[in-house]
Amino acid sequence: MVTMIQNEDIQIDKLELGPWGTNAYIVVCRKTQDSLVVDAPAEARTILSTLQDTHPRYILMTHNHIDHVGALAELQHKLKVPIAAHALEAAGLPVIPQQRLNDGDTLTLGKLKFQVLHTPGHTRGSVCFKVGRYLLAGDTIFPGGPGSTRSPADFKQIIKTITEKIFVLPDDTLVYPGHGDSTILKKEKLELAVFQSRPHNPNLCGDVVWLSS
Repeated sequence: MVTMIQNEDIQIDKLELGPWGTNAYIVVCRKTQDSLVVDAPAEARTILSTLQDTHPRYILMTHNHIDHVGALAELQHKLKVPIAAHALEAAGLPVIPQQRLNDGDTLTLGKLKFQVLHTPGHTRGSVCFKVGRYLLAGDTIFPGGPGSTRSPADFKQIIKTITEKIFVLPDDTLVYPGHGDSTILKKEKLELAVFQSRPHNPNLCGDVVWLSS
């Protein structure tokens, strides 16, 4: 476990779990000790242990890919809290979500407010969660590039998403993705500008890196 941020208001812990090294995040309101889980990749016991001494309220799902959902059924069974996901991801989850999320929705955790951003591209129903200056980004954006896409149309969609939904946030927004390390939005904005200044194959998709693709 790595504590990404801890102050008088919020604590965010990252757990790298499962065979694909997927990140789950535990967010705690420090005022009330209410907590939630973002994604449930694997190793439910590890997630449950991290939640000790807190009051779990939600399991939030960024999308329904197999590397993000392995522990979902066990977590929901043990915690008995609502699962929240975008409607377009619901059918692909191993457990039916109790709450369907839409772009612009707000979730309350103690004194914290989470804004739901619908960010299609990696999947049709991908979402990110913004709380304060922190963005829990799933597989929408990573340090150095966007999430993987399966077609040129999906790649165009994820670029549109990143430009219109994520890059309108402040430069100092910290991005916590579904795999690997965190990044800061200012860096990603600068690197996308470099990417967009160069010509590219119109069929570009897959794993794209801003500075080398």
